[in-house]
Amino acid sequence: MADISLNLGHDEHAAFTEPSANGNKPTIVGLYGLPGSGKTTMFKKLKGSLGEERFAFFEGSALISELCPGGLAGFKQLLEPAQKCWRECVTQCIKMTCVQSGKTGIVTGHFMFWSGSQSEPSQPVWMNEDAKAYTHILYLDLPAKKKLRDLCRCNGILFVALPELHILNRVIKFLEDFRSHDESNNLVRVKERVDKLVTDQEQLKTMLVMDADRTLTAEDTGEMFWTLKGESGTLKGYFGTSPKYSYTTFRQATLLYEQATTDQEFGVLCGEIAEKVTIYPEFLSFLKRAAKEKHVGIVILTCGLRRVWEEVLKRENLDHVVKVIAGGRIADELVVTPAVKGALVTHLKDAHDMYVWAFGDSPLDLEMLSKADQAIVVVGDKRTRSTTMDEQLAKAMETRGLRARQALLPSNVTPRLDTTELPLVQFTEEGFLESVFVQRNAPPVIHTTDKKAAKLLATSMRDARVGGPALRRAHARVGGYLAVEYLTDLIGLEEVTIRHVLDSDTTAYQLRCEKQTTIVALMRGGEPMASGVSDAFPLAMYVYANEPANVKQHHLETPLEKQQTIILVDSVVNTGKTIVKFVEHISNLSADIRIIVVAGVVQDKFVAGDRFADEKTGKLDFTLVALRVSPTKFTGSGSNDTGNRLFNTTHLK
Repeated sequence: MADISLNLGHDEHAAFTEPSANGNKPTIVGLYGLPGSGKTTMFKKLKGSLGEERFAFFEGSALISELCPGGLAGFKQLLEPAQKCWRECVTQCIKMTCVQSGKTGIVTGHFMFWSGSQSEPSQPVWMNEDAKAYTHILYLDLPAKKKLRDLCRCNGILFVALPELHILNRVIKFLEDFRSHDESNNLVRVKERVDKLVTDQEQLKTMLVMDADRTLTAEDTGEMFWTLKGESGTLKGYFGTSPKYSYTTFRQATLLYEQATTDQEFGVLCGEIAEKVTIYPEFLSFLKRAAKEKHVGIVILTCGLRRVWEEVLKRENLDHVVKVIAGGRIADELVVTPAVKGALVTHLKDAHDMYVWAFGDSPLDLEMLSKADQAIVVVGDKRTRSTTMDEQLAKAMETRGLRARQALLPSNVTPRLDTTELPLVQFTEEGFLESVFVQRNAPPVIHTTDKKAAKLLATSMRDARVGGPALRRAHARVGGYLAVEYLTDLIGLEEVTIRHVLDSDTTAYQLRCEKQTTIVALMRGGEPMASGVSDAFPLAMYVYANEPANVKQHHLETPLEKQQTIILVDSVVNTGKTIVKFVEHISNLSADIRIIVVAGVVQDKFVAGDRFADEKTGKLDFTLVALRVSPTKFTGSGSNDTGNRLFNTTHLK
């Protein structure tokens, strides 16, 4: 037994000060069972198998005998309040020993004693101090189980009832897991999985992160599991308590799966469930299209069962491209929670510079959806979809700034909220597909200097004889050309329905999220070219700006939607200092908005080598699109100044 030495004196009501060694709650596992249940035998076997290098072993009755004056016999003579006091002292002593040693504690104890009479109820000896100290309970599956399980659930203690406690290896598996698993290293393990995924696919620029149950399919595979076991509703008792979706709750769910089945039985059940799961046809087609894109990665991040979804993907021949991060068994080494989903999306964006699309259906997905670059809420049949999602989705849109769209699966189901707040998308629309699969690894500078079209367009801009309205029209033509030819590739298109001249509806195209695009004309030289961009994208917001402060928050976010892209337009970029100030200002207002700069001519020193990269702050999605790059320094005045030429003010110095 672990060495414990405390000078408690002989006061039967002696107080004990709780240790504050490192502020972290140690892992303490209670090995509980009624007298004669075999826990003492198991305790000895565990001590022999695990050793005492990483584990500390405590026998509750032996500690009382050691610490209480008069030993165990003296303890039994005390009144109940005094006995309770000594039990609390022992529990606190165990906790302090584990804190100081850094070991995982294994404690034999009792939840209740039989009264000795069938007419009198059994007396629990569980105390508040036990609830504070224990992190896990392993219990022989006997009548006291339900009461203790409920107490554990209320106090955030993980509970396992083991009818086969005599199987030593199974108990050791639990204890090794309890010793090493906590919320922080759980997140580390999840990040390691996704880091490996990214490392194995070096070309990735876009990541599709999606939930599984009720998102890819109409089914809930967890409920299917317990229905097959004849224990429908097993998980609802745990997820109905507060906090509903915590790390502890999902860990308890894993332990329930472990408690209910052996590894072999679990595998068989998962196989049976996978055979019954059908991915929505629209989603299946979308996944198969995504699988062909080398720059697009796909990860299923689900609170459900990993084994089921790997089997489903294998059946659809998608297991080689769609990776599953999920739990269900201790061997999976992780659990997925709403917080984990949100953290993983942030990790993909910050650590790997990914453009993230998130797909989910329930409140468990809201953190993930809120932190993604693009969020798609999958809406299923009203009879089976989440009944709390509407309220929580509306709240997330109001308080977290969530801007999402919804996909109806199947297409005839009732939408959530309204389609103004939550616009509709279809996985089969070519415009939507193009927006998902567009290449986002565009070079920081795109210019057309050597193209014949650029040389022709530049002629009027460079001709000293051209000025005023004619020069403004020339700049507008350049803006329109760069918009139609290059910005459409960078941003993508989406389908719209128009009325054909032959008096029938037909499919046409516009810039993807055109209404969520803001064009900023850098005054005054950028205005004519910006007008040409605006002509190409007539639904985009149009703003004039003399300085960065002229771009306000309401230019980047309307009451109904958040802007996706901002296009800064100037006629000439010389040192680039003005552009950088605008970029920094806009990124402070909206860190995740995409920024594209359009210019007629750019000095080559600004775009050369590391200088351009240094000017770009942080990880801004900052792309420069120019008609041409030139070695000339554009520091003109009077008749040489572009702004003066555009507006016939060349007489000004």
